[in-house]
Amino acid sequence: MKRVVFATIFSGLLSGLSPSMMTAATMSGQEIFNRNCSLCHSVAPPPKAAPPIIPLSNRYHLQFRTKIEGVNQIVAYLKAPRKAKAVDPQAITRFGLMPPLRLPDAELRVVAEWVWDQYNPNMGMGRGMGMGQGRGRAR
Repeated sequence: MKRVVFATIFSGLLSGLSPSMMTAATMSGQEIFNRNCSLCHSVAPPPKAAPPIIPLSNRYHLQFRTKIEGVNQIVAYLKAPRKAKAVDPQAITRFGLMPPLRLPDAELRVVAEWVWDQYNPNMGMGRGMGMGQGRGRAR
């Protein structure tokens, strides 16, 4: 067992990866979410102590055209949450401002990509679980 751990760390160092990058490379976004975010966030409504992920993902999709832009914004927000940078300021009024996530950049990026990928157009914008507020609906 010690040889396996040593070999993994050694091969990671040889390839230029730090141990924290190796963790993010081996953990999925959902695993990082489950370990660090799921105490407060549910994936789908109803909410726990913070907004559910699918409606948040939908809001990121409405505000950012590309995955790169959206993921970069999610990462920046997770590092330093501010109401002015929130995709849903009303959620902050309801739940409060989340604390910054103290995770390695590689893990933040993996979980942000996972959040982006949770987009579900059938869930609307997160206002009342799709009651006429989603994409393509006349307002």
